Amino acid sequence: MGEKGFELQIINYLLDLVFPPTCEICGKVGMYLCEKCCKDVTKYELKSFLGNNTINVYKYEDIIRKWIIDYKFNDKAYMCNIFAQLLIKNKKVIDFLYGCDIIIPVPLHLIRRLERGYNQTYLIAKILSKKLKIKVKKDILIKVKNIKPQSEKGYLERREDIKGVFEVKNKNEIKDKNVLIFDDVYTTGSTTKECKRVLLQAGAKRVKVLTISRQVLQKR
Repeated sequence: MGEKGFELQIINYLLDLVFPPTCEICGKVGMYLCEKCCKDVTKYELKSFLGNNTINVYKYEDIIRKWIIDYKFNDKAYMCNIFAQLLIKNKKVIDFLYGCDIIIPVPLHLIRRLERGYNQTYLIAKILSKKLKIKVKKDILIKVKNIKPQSEKGYLERREDIKGVFEVKNKNEIKDKNVLIFDDVYTTGSTTKECKRVLLQAGAKRVKVLTISRQVLQKR
């Protein structure tokens, strides 16, 4: 570990002493999500996979929806710890990740990332990478077009607008690799399907998709 990394660890340790994390649900001091509340959240779990290579863990509703919105839009980057904890403690997720060589978080366009200050999927993927010993790469899949947020579009518009949005760099790093695409919300699947398409076209051996939640929309 470099000197800078060590200094950051010390700073984070001191901040935790002065401002200890508290459970996002019950307020218990010591962790961002206590064990009891972590178990309570399981009631939002989805019971089915979307095919063999796609898994969405939770329903995009109630507290899961609130947390994701807070995390992405209300400057609550620390909530990456909550989502990582929920995923790591889920046996279905751990089994699904078996055999993956690389985690690739769905990228934000540079303009969107600068506006938000962070890529929410990358922050979670970094924790998963450290805990599960799977490499995370944010410089392979690049978003080259800054399009209107997918949540503001209908099904057909999503499917058309997402074409040509992503490009693959450093193709040698994914050649013949088992890749995991990681995202926060699966709506129509347009985003992750396009990511999967360009990664397979660039030489990935197999591509799986993991998202925190799934939203059900009416086609229009």
